[in-house]
Amino acid sequence: MNPRIRLAALILPPWTIRRELRRIDEATTCALDLLLEERAPEALEAIRREEGRRAGSVTARREGMARAHDRRVAALLEAAGGEEGMLLARRALFEAGASLGEEARRRLRLGRKDAELLLAARVLYRVLGIRFRAEWDGPGAACVRIDRCALARIYSPEACLALSAADEGVVAGLRPGARLRFAERMTEGKRCCLARLELPQGDGEKGR
Repeated sequence: MNPRIRLAALILPPWTIRRELRRIDEATTCALDLLLEERAPEALEAIRREEGRRAGSVTARREGMARAHDRRVAALLEAAGGEEGMLLARRALFEAGASLGEEARRRLRLGRKDAELLLAARVLYRVLGIRFRAEWDGPGAACVRIDRCALARIYSPEACLALSAADEGVVAGLRPGARLRFAERMTEGKRCCLARLELPQGDGEKGR
């Protein structure tokens, strides 16, 4: 297996987590800000006035990012309408996630092995305080189960639905043609989040 991704999975020091968390925060928050600048500039200005600089522990930074997401999604849905606002948010966040995934693929020099894809996703989720398991149940298909999420207690169901598009984009960026689709979310009262991962047939290898 690629030594870069193996090392990242074994050793993820706090300074690395802070750096990657800042990268994720900037990409996703900026995607929402661009929508609000067009649809609800006054609401965005009010949100920014209330926010401080993200600092402190990794936990505090995660919570600050999650609150920023939650406020922005709520403002967008109010300004654009629920259905249209969600469509706009998910489209922009998917693109932001795909860019993050592509960047991670280049930095980690990911190959075409399925095990590397899952390990890279696990590393990125660790940055966010999320723990997941994936079980292969068919050719190029796996059931993904998230049983711990540091963001779930802050996100509204709407914010979680919007931000899950960023997760889907990251997977598509890590492996072109890969699809991740969520079916259940903890923010909707479920015990865990469940998603389906599908990889292009004949595209990767499950081995090391």
